[in-house]
Amino acid sequence: MCGLIGALSRRNVAPLLLDGLKRLEYRGYDSAGLACIDGAGISVHRRVGKVAELERLLQRRMPDSAIGIGHTRWATHGEPEERNAHPQVSRDTIAVVHNGIIENYEGLRKMLEVMGYAFSSDTDTEVVAHLVHYHYAGLSDLFAAVRTAVNQLVGAYAIAVMAADRPDCLVVARQGNPLAVGIGDGEQFVASDAVALLPFTDRFVFLEDGDVACLAADGLSVLDADGQAVERPLQQLDVAGAGADKGPYRHYMLKEIHEQPDALADTIRGCVEHGMLLPAALGFTDRELLQRVQAVHIVACGTSHHAGEVARYWLESVARLPCSVDLASEYRYRDPVVPPGCLFVTLSQSGETADTLAALRYAAKAGYLGTLAICNCPASSLVRESAMHLLTRAGPEIGVASTKAFTTQLLSVLLLTLLLAHRHRHDAQAGRSQLEQLRQVSARVEDVLNLSRRIEALAVPLVNHASALFLGRGPLYPIAREGALKLKEISYIHAEAYASGELKHGPLALVDDQMPVIALAPSNLLLDKQRSNLREVQARKGQLFVFSDRDSGIEAGPGVRLVEMPKVDALSAPIVYAVALQLLAYHAAVLRGSDVDKPRNLAKSVTVE
Repeated sequence: MCGLIGALSRRNVAPLLLDGLKRLEYRGYDSAGLACIDGAGISVHRRVGKVAELERLLQRRMPDSAIGIGHTRWATHGEPEERNAHPQVSRDTIAVVHNGIIENYEGLRKMLEVMGYAFSSDTDTEVVAHLVHYHYAGLSDLFAAVRTAVNQLVGAYAIAVMAADRPDCLVVARQGNPLAVGIGDGEQFVASDAVALLPFTDRFVFLEDGDVACLAADGLSVLDADGQAVERPLQQLDVAGAGADKGPYRHYMLKEIHEQPDALADTIRGCVEHGMLLPAALGFTDRELLQRVQAVHIVACGTSHHAGEVARYWLESVARLPCSVDLASEYRYRDPVVPPGCLFVTLSQSGETADTLAALRYAAKAGYLGTLAICNCPASSLVRESAMHLLTRAGPEIGVASTKAFTTQLLSVLLLTLLLAHRHRHDAQAGRSQLEQLRQVSARVEDVLNLSRRIEALAVPLVNHASALFLGRGPLYPIAREGALKLKEISYIHAEAYASGELKHGPLALVDDQMPVIALAPSNLLLDKQRSNLREVQARKGQLFVFSDRDSGIEAGPGVRLVEMPKVDALSAPIVYAVALQLLAYHAAVLRGSDVDKPRNLAKSVTVE
């Protein structure tokens, strides 16, 4: 959950590294630093806090160097202090930046201390620096020293290493954490996310687990886990969005909320042609495999898990397929039973989530019919390692709290549901009717965005409370859970969500005149049940914040605040109501003075278990 970058060029790389760190800051922002090699050796510049603190330091004197590495940190080992910031340096000779966790660092640290190495930080990263230094002193070959050192490491890592007496090369290694090498014109780059490098190049080599590579002015050398020279394919990425900024919006999150109508339209456009779903665009280049799907197993984390929970309702009610949904962090530890003809589906915004990747690797050997990744990043590890993939077309998402990536995930699994429901073409007309309804979802989301001022007014009384409850039924229960997650992660208001029918089985004990209860109540088959649950809240003087359409008959009054939502069909409702809850969380966070795009203790891409 950190971002690393490195560069080797004929020009000064320090400004490039700083620019790249700004683009990587969504991956971690407890501290930031960079190191360069100049005439005096390795110069290290580190600051606690966000990249802006490092930028202020460098404004006094920007390094001038043709080689350097940088890092933005999300703390795992050691508190956010300058001594724990990266790069970590060994004896003024070796500098290292590192993402991931070295699981055997304690044993290695004790060994290195016996050998005379003094530690100045609490990090596992400093172990890597000293270990490389030890081997470099004996081998006099940086590439060989790094290869020898990583063979002693247990855990997940992406590292970049430079030596004071080798200003002509960077050595990098990957195991479990993403690493992209950018190929420029007479210059080389490396980063944990290719997005950081898109201003400098659109050509990339993505390293695989076990790879160790040497970046030099004259090219790239890669050795695989067996020490064999390999050539990883060169890929060209679309530079669109490389210069993504907030534009007229106050925060990236607000910008990304407002980008959802276009993102949803792009997702449909990429999967539908002449009113028919395109199986290949949805991942199924093998039509025979599509016909053989008898069940679906979805695995994901966090917000993506909520999308999977909604998908279960759709897959069972529309496609009539049994569906199970697991948290990726729990899935492979419970010895799951794989039913015949079961499709394994992973959901991830980044495609680099450590638990989800581990689940995919477990599933690949577990006897599933096939593996399908639904993901927003085409060059991610999840996409590359899955047999099939479905891209959500949300575009770059910078805000830590996922918005457009979530709604495009919902739309993607809904399109997958319709494909599975109508794959035998017995009811093609029904499929076209459902697709036509989905074409309206962008317009309905636009209608919700026009309610932003009304939702902001709803947030004003909410921010004075320490806790909140969210209620939903059917497919809107997972949306209530997502709404609670959004509120707690960016406003720091404690929030929990429940299926409305569970209210009387415990949570009702919390309801009094100081408890806000946010309820989703569209006019659907479950409306009467939901109205009964809301009356239970009113009877205990709970403060209701209700999102409902005009046909529901629910009215504002004492103890009831209402946002009138657009009327939508049952399939589209989870997507449309999710956007309303995103706006509620956003406005509550702004009113409370939170850092909306970079909430405390969180990072965008969770690359450690």
